[in-house]
Amino acid sequence: MIAAELGANVDTARKAGLLHDIGKAVDREVEGTHAAIGADLVKQWEKSAEVVEGIAEHHLETASTGVWGYIISAADAISSARPGARRESLESYLKRLSALEDIADSFKGVEKSFAIQAGREIRILVKPEEIDDLGAMRLARDIVKKIEEGLEYPGQIKVTVLRETRAIDYAK
Repeated sequence: MIAAELGANVDTARKAGLLHDIGKAVDREVEGTHAAIGADLVKQWEKSAEVVEGIAEHHLETASTGVWGYIISAADAISSARPGARRESLESYLKRLSALEDIADSFKGVEKSFAIQAGREIRILVKPEEIDDLGAMRLARDIVKKIEEGLEYPGQIKVTVLRETRAIDYAK
């Protein structure tokens, strides 16, 4: 769908998308990242340089990245962010999101928190009358520390603290 929206060749994107992680299946005695290994493997039988490019560049680890690397990278990120993509049950997925929100909600001045991006990010709304701008930065750091100490999670979790002040008045 991404390729179609960009006017790129959908068949090429589909092929690169299906093969992008094939390097993970290769014996670990081979040197290199799974993207580079996969690209080398696919280059042996695939005549399309675009498919090989998409596989090689899908983790944005190469010196330069072309349109195929970005398309496959975006599709890979969308796919891996969906519930169940990492072989976890819906129940454990929901517990992880809830635990993340519970950690943020345990801090004074937090109004509401939202675990998003399959638990890869948490956005925290604070009460502006209780938390100033400097306090928002401290809160983000403190929440990060508590997450690191109390949760097991794959990859990294982005913590965003949002502090908003609204001034509303009415002309009569």
